[in-house]
This record gives sequence, structure tokens and C-alpha cells, in this order.
Amino acid sequence: MPNGRAIFVTVAVMLVFASGYAVGQRQVPTETVGQSEEHLRSLDLTGELDSVEGRPLRMRKITLQPGGVIGLHNHADRPAVTFLLQGQMTYHQDGQPDLVANEGDGFAEGRSTTHWGESTGTVPAVWVAVDIPQP
Repeated sequence: MPNGRAIFVTVAVMLVFASGYAVGQRQVPTETVGQSEEHLRSLDLTGELDSVEGRPLRMRKITLQPGGVIGLHNHADRPAVTFLLQGQMTYHQDGQPDLVANEGDGFAEGRSTTHWGESTGTVPAVWVAVDIPQP
């Protein structure tokens, strides 16, 4: 009867292992738990682009050293939203008062935006920019 006992022990061990494995598997969640969100910036794309065919939606992390500058440019065909993670930027936009952006600030840049910027803080300015560039 030792064979019967060995089979029983083997089956018991397999059942314990299988039940532990099944318990250890994480179920795929069907609801979101623990999330919060805050609307930071948006840009209505109506009238901004003729077509998005072949154009990516990209997200970049950009760093500009203190005293660094971004040359004059426009967003005539490259809408963007930006969120400053660190530092300070001063934006000089045609026909508008200067905009000083600090950590936590964001802005939207559309067809009518022509500007240049400078890192005016004491630490590098770091921001996340999301745009739809031309290919």
C-alpha cells in the first residue's frame, strides 16, 4: 500500500501547489481605484490642422539650462500643450505681455502662437511638451 500513499501525497501536494498558484494570480481590474486627475491645459484642435494623416502625437521631456533660450518660432501647424516640471521660463509672445511660467504651470500653443522663451530660473527648466509635429 505504500504506492497508494505516495499517490495520495503527490496528489495532495499538487492540489496545494495549484491552489496557491491560482490564489497568487492577480485578477485583471475592471474598475479604476485610487486615481485622481486635474485638467491642466487643453487646446481645441478645430481649425488647427487640415489633416492629421501621417502625423504623430508625441510627448517629450525638454530641459533648458538657466540662461538658455528657445529661438523665435510659431505653432501655425504644430499645436502643443506644455507642463513645467521644474524651473522657470519666460515666454515672449507677439502682441502679448510676457508670461512667466513656474513649476506646475502649463500653457497651450496653437495656430496663432509665435513666441520665443528663456530659462529665467536658477535651476534648469524642465517641461513635458505634447504636440502633433509634421512628419
